[in-house]
Amino acid sequence: MSNPGGGLGFLSAPPAKPRLPQQEVERLYPRLRMQVFTGIFLGYAGFYLIRNNLTLVSALMKNQGLMTDLEYGIIANAVLLAYGFSKFFSAVVSDRANARYFMPLGLALSALMNFVVAFVPAVAASVSLFASVMFLNGWVQGMGWPPSGRILVYWFSTRERGWKTSIWNCAHNVGGAGVGAAAALALEMTGNDWRSAFWFPALIALGVALLTFVLLRDRPEAVGLPPIEEYRDDPAKVEVRDEAVHRMGIWGVIRTYILTDRTIMLLAVCNVFVYTLRYGVLNWIPIFLHDVRHADVAEGITGFAVFELAGIVGTLLCGWISDRVFNGYRTGAGKVFLGALAAAIAIYWLLPAAAPIWISIVMVAIIGGLIYGPVMLIGLQAIDLSPRAVCGQAAGFTGLFGYVLGATLASSGVGLMVHNFGWDFTFVALILCTVVAWILMAMVGKQERALMEAHDLRCNGLKCNGQEAAPKP
Repeated sequence: MSNPGGGLGFLSAPPAKPRLPQQEVERLYPRLRMQVFTGIFLGYAGFYLIRNNLTLVSALMKNQGLMTDLEYGIIANAVLLAYGFSKFFSAVVSDRANARYFMPLGLALSALMNFVVAFVPAVAASVSLFASVMFLNGWVQGMGWPPSGRILVYWFSTRERGWKTSIWNCAHNVGGAGVGAAAALALEMTGNDWRSAFWFPALIALGVALLTFVLLRDRPEAVGLPPIEEYRDDPAKVEVRDEAVHRMGIWGVIRTYILTDRTIMLLAVCNVFVYTLRYGVLNWIPIFLHDVRHADVAEGITGFAVFELAGIVGTLLCGWISDRVFNGYRTGAGKVFLGALAAAIAIYWLLPAAAPIWISIVMVAIIGGLIYGPVMLIGLQAIDLSPRAVCGQAAGFTGLFGYVLGATLASSGVGLMVHNFGWDFTFVALILCTVVAWILMAMVGKQERALMEAHDLRCNGLKCNGQEAAPKP
């Protein structure tokens, strides 16, 4: 097969190698599958070590007179806005690039941006300069998800991808909790110097980038192994050969498999409201707990960390429920989680100001556990219901909507609502976002049902749709 990324230099996807003997295939495939999965898990966790650092010290910087709530919202939104655009446009490159180089490069560049924030004094002195550096950080952050999605599609087949994706999706919770621990340690070592919350996690991220490069391989065919669909006797839901996709050109692919695909468009719009909820709570945990519940900086950081840690449990539970209870019907699990999320946000909002702070932190954990299920499901549906050569762009398109529109509502939008109307108005708006997301998820469900039925027909007698996979390791 020709190299589909031939114009990308050293980033180009490597060509397929001659098929290894079957004995070597049986020996290498299980080991490399575990190896590359570990690589994308650690690598993606590394990105979260250096993405939301500003949130952790926002209350501290506010107390020091370095920024207002509105300025914080603008700066936080810059990284999310850039990330949303980059998640799609980087995916256009990533679907044709070598994941082994693409992902570590993005992580190393993001670490560099965090060093700039920490060691260039002019950055903190100017909101526009701070926002510009964070915009660049958000852009290179967008180089993390697409190669991870590529690895998941090329190394793990349809019938096992749901559970594997839910496990991998916990990487951002591990990274999110890890940055809380790293920032707290750095602040303690430096006497609450906010800059340490940027440079210390960035040092760790550089080490993770090197380890990720060592572990990753682009796709099975590039190391002489058969495609995963052949190895696992498990056909893809959407069967289109890579060569046919690449012959269409970039615009042809976008037009055919994204812009005119009703399922992808519905997922993208739904993601706007899911990400408004995710970051509308997450980005404002330290400030809300500080201003309304009178928490200190350490308690605010604790709330941020437990939100991410609880997301691990919620993500795994959502993946398990979608497989075992709803038999692969992802929308069913999504609607259950979104309904419970609306109730949890209402309780978090209506708690008395005099209630012990630990109750607020428990509610933050419950909200985190509930929101990350739908976050995972939308990405999974996008890559699962697209040709494998388009998986990054399909998921990236839903991310584009989620981060550019959803993150804007969650960062600058929440900042404006809190500043002009107060927290009560803001929480009513968040609950309404949950209702809209539920409705859109139900609309996706109708399309998902039809595609699942078509997939069952194509399976032609194989044990598909949530049943046990072929007896391969």
